[in-house]
Amino acid sequence: MKLPTEVFGDVIVVHTPEELVQDHAADAAEFLSGLEQLNIVVDMDGTESIDSMGLASLLDVQDELRSCGGDLKVVTTEANNRKIFEITRLEHQIEVFSDVVDAIKSFN
Repeated sequence: MKLPTEVFGDVIVVHTPEELVQDHAADAAEFLSGLEQLNIVVDMDGTESIDSMGLASLLDVQDELRSCGGDLKVVTTEANNRKIFEITRLEHQIEVFSDVVDAIKSFN
């Protein structure tokens, strides 16, 4: 799986697919883990559905990045996605932003 990306200095923004569910979660995690950058912003505005496997894959990648001195942050303005992070209480583990620029700036 190849996902659209944009590089801003030492931060890479990755745009997730429409679905970050069991069928795609492992491929997305493999793509994220294979990036050279250690600071990743995952832009989920194009993602319409996410399941527990998708969430687990984000946490796994975040753990890998943190062990190397990096981090993973999420951007979404999609109300359903934000609700999922709130209900699962994952917003306490993964920083969730409403704006890509704010997420990028948070690495400094």
